[in-house]
Amino acid sequence: MLGRMITRTISGTHEFWYRMTGGLVGGSLGRLPVLLLTTTGRKSGKKRTTPLVYLADGDNFVIIASNGGSDQHPEWWLNLRANPNAEVQVGPDVKYVVAERAEGTERERLWREVNELYHGYEEYQRSTKREIPVVVLRQQR
Repeated sequence: MLGRMITRTISGTHEFWYRMTGGLVGGSLGRLPVLLLTTTGRKSGKKRTTPLVYLADGDNFVIIASNGGSDQHPEWWLNLRANPNAEVQVGPDVKYVVAERAEGTERERLWREVNELYHGYEEYQRSTKREIPVVVLRQQR
């Protein structure tokens, strides 16, 4: 419970500065790009925003449901499975997306690319029993 409160406080502070500065503050963690993902809570129906590292793939955004290598999926992924319609903010731009889990050769390609971006994902995969979902956020037209 305490861990969840701390995570929400940090995420809320990150979101605040990201939105206030159009991503100038909080738009990256070192060399890793960060977006804000807003989902609809599957139980509460409330909007929930999470800062996440992402990979640009054409017009799409790729995010990894690693949850730091936990055996539990992150809440944002559970929310997207219940309702795949979401919003992302990348820098000052807000876009509407539909989330889907990458499978097969698409997953393999994207997994390789995100691991080139951040090698920690391989370590997360080794520390959990679940296959970490690779999530593609496809822009709505």
